[in-house]
Amino acid sequence: MKKISILALHLGYGGIEKCIVTLANSLCDKYNVEIAVCYKLYDESAFYIDERVKVKYLNNKEIKPNRDKIRNALKSKNPIKIIKELSFGLKVLHYRKKMMVSYISNTDSEVIISTRDIFNYWLCGYAKDNVLKIGWEHNHFHDNYKYASNVSRSARGLDYFVLVSSELQKFYANELKNTNCMCIYIPNSIESLPSKCASLKNKKLISVGRLSPEKGYLDLLRLYSKLCVDYPDWTLDIVGDGVEREKLEKYISKNNLEGKVILHGFQGKEVIDDLLDQSSIYIMTSFTESFGIVLIEAMSHGVPCIAYDSAEGAREIINSGENGYLIKNRNIDVMLMKIEDLIKNEEERIKIGKQARKSVKKYDSSIVADEWITLIEESDIYE
Repeated sequence: MKKISILALHLGYGGIEKCIVTLANSLCDKYNVEIAVCYKLYDESAFYIDERVKVKYLNNKEIKPNRDKIRNALKSKNPIKIIKELSFGLKVLHYRKKMMVSYISNTDSEVIISTRDIFNYWLCGYAKDNVLKIGWEHNHFHDNYKYASNVSRSARGLDYFVLVSSELQKFYANELKNTNCMCIYIPNSIESLPSKCASLKNKKLISVGRLSPEKGYLDLLRLYSKLCVDYPDWTLDIVGDGVEREKLEKYISKNNLEGKVILHGFQGKEVIDDLLDQSSIYIMTSFTESFGIVLIEAMSHGVPCIAYDSAEGAREIINSGENGYLIKNRNIDVMLMKIEDLIKNEEERIKIGKQARKSVKKYDSSIVADEWITLIEESDIYE
């Protein structure tokens, strides 16, 4: 049985980490799968891992990022604290490289999948000659061409570079056209389609994601505060945690939205599935979104989704007017109007929801896993 290694920064809460675990779980029927992890942030992975998947933590539990401590030290303007935290930060980076390079150099895996640009560099530089080197890019560069240029450089020595959207595949294929690296489009996936659909009869809105600025949750609250004037019995569930939680809590309190907006924090799959089943409309207000796996999850429950088209991942998934709606130019009035249309028209919600569920069947993990297997098995590196 062929051995595959997936290189991970950590297995905590995050979209990339969820995708890594989903891929590992879907490949372990056919391969011996190992996830090599830099940092052990928690005692257990944030997401369910099949018992057949081996997880190998490379660093000592105490050697993990201290970004928050560095930030706090800089704010304190205490030179001793600053020097201490910066020195430890350099130690963390040193050990990260040392441990990952050692793993890449010595593993007996025949296939190594990198999930970060820094891992791409190390994979290209230190992997054995007979190893199939695959990069896997999850982030959209969002017009940051300096970032895109770095990613392109990191991928030059890879055999394949997997992109999660057709837009990114076309961009990086052009960037890497003079190299031997082939760019492949394989979307992210969900574990499976739920057995049932949401009834779409409950007066509930929902959004799921990290509470960080690029997700636009303050915009969502501003939108909802206008909406609930005319539709006070419609509530909003927000699932996720992050740096903006306190800011959102203050907005909710200041605008008397307690009891109407519920911040659930991070939740596992079962809780999210239950909340989606109870919901009637999914709203995405992200400024950017590389793929939008939360949209696929909502659509798999038959929940109609509305998103701003600034989220590149939403544009990849939603065909506006057919399986959801895209709102141009982050126009809050148009977004508000479309939500109101769906609130008032249950028949439209059901129609869009059915089409949404039908359109995301192609993202089932078993189907996406077949694309990965084809890539791995048809590579000529073993010939």
